[in-house]
Amino acid sequence: MTKISTTTEYIELEGDYGPVDGVEVTCGECGHSETSFGTGAGSLNRCALLLRENCPRGEQNLYDASE
Repeated sequence: MTKISTTTEYIELEGDYGPVDGVEVTCGECGHSETSFGTGAGSLNRCALLLRENCPRGEQNLYDASE
């Protein structure tokens, strides 16, 4: 498995009761991105896991979604 670098952007997502702070993490190899509510380490880790699970190339990479 290869560890892939990512870019992180802090964004505003639409929640049930209005705008909520969130993150968008983008794969440095193919540009695929995933979003998550929240801006902490748990949200970044969730995006990294989603990148692995939803990779459009079907690869099982590890993603470095740290800040």
